[in-house]
Amino acid sequence: MTATATSTLLSAGPLLFAPDISPDGSAVLFAADVARASVIAFELPAGDGPAAPAPAAVSVDRLGAKLASLLGVEADDVAIRGMSAHPVTHDVYLSVARGRGAEAAPAIVRATPAGDVEVVDVDGLASTSFALDDAPSLDDERTDVWLDGIDPSSQPREFQGISLDIAQVPLQRSTITGLAWVDGTLFVAGTSSDEFTSRLRRVSYPFDGAAIETSVEIFHVDHGKYETQSPIRALTAFGGGTGILATYTCTPVAYFAVDDLKGEGLVRGRTVAELGPMNQPFSIVSYERDGEEFLLVSNTRHPLLRIPAASIAGQEALDVPISDEGASRGVPRDELPQPGVTWMANLDRSNVVVVQQEGGDLHLRTLPAAEL
Repeated sequence: MTATATSTLLSAGPLLFAPDISPDGSAVLFAADVARASVIAFELPAGDGPAAPAPAAVSVDRLGAKLASLLGVEADDVAIRGMSAHPVTHDVYLSVARGRGAEAAPAIVRATPAGDVEVVDVDGLASTSFALDDAPSLDDERTDVWLDGIDPSSQPREFQGISLDIAQVPLQRSTITGLAWVDGTLFVAGTSSDEFTSRLRRVSYPFDGAAIETSVEIFHVDHGKYETQSPIRALTAFGGGTGILATYTCTPVAYFAVDDLKGEGLVRGRTVAELGPMNQPFSIVSYERDGEEFLLVSNTRHPLLRIPAASIAGQEALDVPISDEGASRGVPRDELPQPGVTWMANLDRSNVVVVQQEGGDLHLRTLPAAEL
C-alpha cells in the first residue's frame, strides 16, 4: 500500500525548521511551495515523536528505493528538493517530488533515528502561509538554468570535455530556491518579476503579510562580471545572525550583511570564494569542531568542500575574472573524501545529516564533526 502526497502543497521545495520551540512544545516547519509562490508554516505538535535526549545518528540505507516504494513510483521518479532536521526529535524531514516535471506531486517524508520512513500528514496540521507578491508570472518568458538533472527536459551537453545535464526551465520555477533562519527572521531566496531578478526577502514569523524584498547582485568570478539574474541556490545564517552566506551556480560564495537587506535599491554581496565552474550547489551548512566553525558546500560536480569560517571576515571582495593572471579564488577550502553528498542539514552544531549517492541509490547518513 502506497502513501498519498499532500494536497496542502502543490509542489516540493526547500524545507526549514525554525530552531526555537514554541512555549507549548510545538515546532514550526517551513515548506516552500514554488507552484503557489508561497511558504507554508506547519505547526508540529509536541507529541509528534519522542524527544531525543541527544542528537541520534540518523541512517537509512537505500533511501531512494524506500521512498519510491513509499510513494508508489519508480526510483527514477523520486526527487528530493529539500531537507531539515526537527530541533527536538532529530527526525529528518525530506521534501520529495513524486515525479520529475512541473506537475510532480509533493510529499513530506520523515526519517527517524530508528531508520523508518513515513509520509507526514501535513494536511492535518495547523498551518499558516505567506504568499510572495514579487514572483515571476507563468507567462514570464525568462528562464533559469538547472544543472542538477532533476528536470525531465535536462539534456547532456559537453563543455571543455565535461558532460553536464542542463535544463532551461521557466523562471517561475525558481521563485523560491532556499530558506534560512537568521536571528528570528525567515529569509527566502529566489527569483522575482523585477528586472533585477535575484531576490532576498525578509519575512517575519508569525506571518503578518509583510516582507522586505531586496534585489541582490554579486561579482561572478568564473563569468567575469556582476550578475543580477542568477538566483541564490543555497544560503545559511553567518556571523551570529549578522550576515548570510549564499552560494550560486558555477560556484561563487558571497556574504551579505543583514543590515544592508532593507529593500532599498540593489545590494551587492561580497564575493569571498570561487569554488569551481560548471556546477550547481545543493546545500551550505556550518558546524563546529574543536572550538572552530567550518562551512560545508555540497555540489553537483565538485567534491564536498570545507571552508574555515574564520577566513571569511578578512577576505576582500573578489572582483577580478578568474581568467585574469593572478586572480584569486578567495578563501581556502579543502576537498573532503565523502563522495556523492547532495542535500545536507544540521542535526546540531556537531553533526551533519546528508543524502549520499552511492552504489546506485541514495542513502541518509549522519556525519559527526570529527569526520569532517
